[in-house]
Amino acid sequence: MRKLERTILAATLAAVGLPSAAFAQGEQVITVPGFADFLAVDGQTVWATNKGKVEHWSRDGKLAEVAMTHPCGAMAIAHGSLWVADCKEGTLNRIDIATAKLITSIPTGIANPEGELNVVAGAGSIWVASDAKGLIARVDPGTNSVTASVTVDPGTWYMAFGAGSLWAVSASRQSLQRIDPATNAVIGKTPLGKEPGFLAAGSEDVWVQEQGDGTVARIDPQTGQLTGRVKVGDNLKWGDIDIGHGKVWLRTTDDQVFVVIKAKTLKIEARIGKPAGSGALRFTDYGLWTTAHDEHTLTWWPLSALTAKR
Repeated sequence: MRKLERTILAATLAAVGLPSAAFAQGEQVITVPGFADFLAVDGQTVWATNKGKVEHWSRDGKLAEVAMTHPCGAMAIAHGSLWVADCKEGTLNRIDIATAKLITSIPTGIANPEGELNVVAGAGSIWVASDAKGLIARVDPGTNSVTASVTVDPGTWYMAFGAGSLWAVSASRQSLQRIDPATNAVIGKTPLGKEPGFLAAGSEDVWVQEQGDGTVARIDPQTGQLTGRVKVGDNLKWGDIDIGHGKVWLRTTDDQVFVVIKAKTLKIEARIGKPAGSGALRFTDYGLWTTAHDEHTLTWWPLSALTAKR
């Protein structure tokens, strides 16, 4: 980052109450050949999907890689493993994060072969959208087998787990569905805006990108009611979303790399970075990881530069 850009960014952060100390060092940009995209945080390191493989990265460089036919979508880390969909093979793959070895490939089916989807961990299980007609597969990590199929709206493949429930979005039906893991059934639905996509769920709110409208919707997980909406841009295709430290972290394609939204007020606190095309984002207690697959980069943004000190 050039001196003038760093000065402008520091001033912007200060104006919205975000400190700029860590930008004395600036964000760390790591070159990743290929098509680095979706992310899963593993402590102070991160896993990323790429062409024909998933890769394990630290701020010091690549640690490992595991070959796959077509790794796709957001991944989950649970039960000592990385869980990642393979859109070509129609499988859910389990990788040992300690050894970077493939443990097994589970034939679940994949609802969206184009790769926009989430693998989710919750309620002692791993969940993946398995059929575009409207099915989610529930996988037992103890047996590496499908133990249930949940019937959902057609076109459902975006998911998150929070507030004791699995949350699933259908872009075509414009619906947010709440699934009870005790019954493997949909127990509530919330109508959404145009082309809803990736989402994040916490104990207090569920957040959904309304990609076609350029908005982010906030839903109360107890009532299923829409409690707010913030306009971010003309659209939010395709990007990513995460939550942490009382903020919503939104990877965008147009206008900037990512946006910081205060959860309680829905105020946009900062727009950070020059547009870098589509990519993913994951928040950690140490900082923020973003990818820009068209620019072949993985970037680390220190937490002290992005959020007020606690």
